[in-house]
Amino acid sequence: MSEPIDRAAASATNRRVLLVSYYFPPSGGPGVQRTLKFAKYLPKFGWDPIVLTVDPRYASYPAVDADLDRDVPEETVVVRTKAWDPYSAYARLLGKRKEDAVSVGFLSEDKEDFRHRIGKWVRANLFVPDARVGWVPFAVKASRDIHGHSGFDAVVSTGPPHSTHLAGRRIATRYQVPWIADFRDPWTGIDFYSSLPMGPLARRRDKRLEQQVLADADIVVAVTPGMRRALSGPSRPVEVITNGYDPADFSNRPTGDPDFVLSYVGNMNESRNPTALWNVLSRLKKQNRLGTLAVRLVGPIDSSVRQAVADHGLGNVVSIEPPVSHTEAIQIMMRSAMLLLVVNNVSGAEGIMTGKIFEYVASGRIVLGLGPTDGDAAELLRSVGAGEMFDWADEAGIERFLLSSLDCDAGRIRVSGASEHDRTAYSREGQAGQLAGLLNRLVEK
Repeated sequence: MSEPIDRAAASATNRRVLLVSYYFPPSGGPGVQRTLKFAKYLPKFGWDPIVLTVDPRYASYPAVDADLDRDVPEETVVVRTKAWDPYSAYARLLGKRKEDAVSVGFLSEDKEDFRHRIGKWVRANLFVPDARVGWVPFAVKASRDIHGHSGFDAVVSTGPPHSTHLAGRRIATRYQVPWIADFRDPWTGIDFYSSLPMGPLARRRDKRLEQQVLADADIVVAVTPGMRRALSGPSRPVEVITNGYDPADFSNRPTGDPDFVLSYVGNMNESRNPTALWNVLSRLKKQNRLGTLAVRLVGPIDSSVRQAVADHGLGNVVSIEPPVSHTEAIQIMMRSAMLLLVVNNVSGAEGIMTGKIFEYVASGRIVLGLGPTDGDAAELLRSVGAGEMFDWADEAGIERFLLSSLDCDAGRIRVSGASEHDRTAYSREGQAGQLAGLLNRLVEK
C-alpha cells in the first residue's frame, strides 16, 4: 500500500498539469481509471492536476459509476464544460434513450436494422475522428479561463476518444506549453476500425488528424510495447506507461474459499467471442466433468456471444450479467476461482493488453488467457506467474489448463495466480511517477 499523499505540503511547490480527458467520474468503465489514478497520485511527484472534462449533463458515457467520485481527491480541481452531443439525435433515430444508444467499440447487443446502419454511417463519416468531437471547442474555450486563473505548465491529453488530442494540441499551441498525447487504445489501428462504414474521404481525414497529433506532440505515450511499435516513426520515439491497478482498490479482500466460478469482467465484442472455450465447456458438460463450475460474463456482451452460448447448450452454465460498478467488479474478480481473459482475434493482436489484465493480476486469481501466445498480454501473464495464454483455437490446451487448475469433483481451485510481490510492479502510483518523470523532462528542457 502506498504512503498517504501530503497534498498541503506538496502543493506549495508543485507544478500544474492540465489533464484533458472526456472520461472522468461519474463516467464508468475501464477508460476512466487511468486519468482518475493519475489525478490521485501525481501530486506525490510534484505535479498538481487540473482536470478538464465534460459536464455529465452534456456527456455520452457508455457507463456511469457514481462510486468513482469517492476516489477523486478533494483538492483536485475539476473543470467541466458543455459539449455538443450527436448521440441525442442518434438515440431519437433509434427510438432509444441516449444512454442506451452509446456503445463501446461498435459492440452490438441486438440485430441491426436500417436505422442502426444509417446512424453508424453518419457517426463514422460526419464526426471525424469520433462522435465526441463536439466537445473540442468547449474544452479549448475553458482552457482560457483556467490559464488566466491559475496557469498550467504542461498539458496531457488522453484518448480515446481521440478527439481529445485535438483539444490538447490546440491548447498546448495556444499557450506554448509542452504537450503529452496519451494513447490508451490505437486510433486508426483499433481492432474494429476496418468494420467502420467510413468512406475514403473520412478515412483520409482521420489518418491525417492522427499523423498531425503524433507529429506535434512533444511526447507520445502508449500503454503497450506493441502499440509503441505501431505508433513510432523515424523521428518520433514513443514512451510506454502501461495500465495498472491501485492497491487501495484491493484492500477489502474477501475471506474464505473463492466461489467455484470462471468469471469474465468487461466488454466482450464479436472479436472476443471465445468459441474454443464454449466447445470445451460443452464437451465437458456432456461428459459430466464440469462439476458445479459456473461461468459469469459481467458487462456489455455482444449478441454473437449470447447466440454462441445458446447454440452450445450452456444456458445453465454461463450467466450473462449487466455491467457493475468498479468496486463490485473488483470483488467479483477476488471471489472467483479463475478469471477469463480474451484478446481480440484481429490483426495486431500481439500488441493488445486490455486494462483489466492488471486488475486480474492484482486479484491473485489464476487467469485463463485466449489470444496470441507470443503477444504482450501473454508475456505479462508469464512474467508475474498469473496464468497462461492459449491460442484462440487451442481446445486441448484450454481443457488441460481448466482441469489441472480446478478440482471439478471437489468444487475448488488447485492453484493461485500472481504473488503480492510480483504484482506490485504495476501499481498506479508508480505509473503516475513515470508520467511525472516525462513532464519533468519536458519543462526542464
